Amino acid sequence: MSTRDRRRTDIAFPFRTDSRGRTAHAPYDEHVHDLIEQLLFTSPGERVMRPDFGCGLLDLAFAPNSPELAATVEMSVQGALQRWLGDLIDVEGVDVASEEETVRVRLRYVVRHGAGGGARRDETFEGRAAA
Repeated sequence: MSTRDRRRTDIAFPFRTDSRGRTAHAPYDEHVHDLIEQLLFTSPGERVMRPDFGCGLLDLAFAPNSPELAATVEMSVQGALQRWLGDLIDVEGVDVASEEETVRVRLRYVVRHGAGGGARRDETFEGRAAA
């Protein structure tokens, strides 16, 4: 098998082992999806070695909704995506909605590289705040 025939895989998130007891892997597109999810639902300060990593969306689950808050959150999410994942994706649109303890992010983006490079994605990420 040539290197062209091999499909790129990356470590799966959350970290787990596969049926053989080895580190589980995920296809590249799934790996990019996992990276986006980690970024969206990690609060700044949560990671010791990268204290400015994350969006902190779950901190806003119980905040009062307003058009100003929605616009601010969408801008901060887009900024974080460009900063941390800008070499992997091109963000085309971000919509953030909060309902009770659930935050939903509808994201339209293009994967830059990999098997799905150039393909447009329209995905919804959902997180729940701890009660």
